[in-house]
Parts: sequence; C-alpha cells; structure tokens
Amino acid sequence: MGYWLFKSEPSVWGWSDQVAKGEVGEEWDGVRNYQARNFMREMKLGERGFFYHSQKEKAVVGIVEICKEAHPDSTTEDDRWECVDVKAVRPFASPVTLDDIKAEETLSEMVLLRNSRLSVQPVTEAEWLRICQMGETDPE
Repeated sequence: MGYWLFKSEPSVWGWSDQVAKGEVGEEWDGVRNYQARNFMREMKLGERGFFYHSQKEKAVVGIVEICKEAHPDSTTEDDRWECVDVKAVRPFASPVTLDDIKAEETLSEMVLLRNSRLSVQPVTEAEWLRICQMGETDPE
C-alpha cells in the first residue's frame, strides 16, 4: 500500500470542504506539476494520504483515501493533466505542524522537508506511522 501527502491552501480547499464531499469524494484537480501528476498516476484505490493545510497553518489535519484512480482532470482541456479523487477518512485528533515534523529526527528525509513546493508527494510507511502517532490518530 502506498501513502501520500496532499497539500491544499485552506482558503481554496480545506479539510471541511473535503469532509463535506462525503463518500463520493472530490477530484484533486488543478495540479500542474509533472512530478505531482506522475505520483497521482501511481496511486491505487484504497491507498491513504495526509491532508495538509499549507500557507499559514502548515499542518497535517486529516487522512484521505483514494476513491478513484488517475483520470483526466476536468478543470482543463489539456490531456497532459490527470488527477485522482479522494474522500475524507478522519480528522487528526491533534494536527501535526510543519514545525513538529521538522523537529522529529526520524522524519528528516520526508519529501515535505526536501521539496516543500510539491503539492502531491509520497510518504513512506514509517513516516506515515510516526505522523499518525504524533497526531494521536489511528493510521488505519
């Protein structure tokens, strides 16, 4: 199973917006970075990801699940761009901030810390488990 991190500006698309979509979920659209697009092409149904509020909050605030594999992004006519659909699984009991992640030595190799601009990125299983533990949230 793969693990991922999805970054969004809460003023554009926040955790509450994701939760409001329910079981149907929503396209993770508008991504215009080839590396992020390629990561979405690798995603499989049922895989999990962190929902990360960027900008001011800078924190993992919830867990999402891939509910539709890569398909054309409906926000563009350009067939180079694809996206996946994600649905909310659960909020974090305690958000895990970027500062928390930076302070945790075992997370020093996270893509989030090495390529902070990448909006969709992989997370290792060890990173997944540690961040869930830090956020007092069930990783399953």
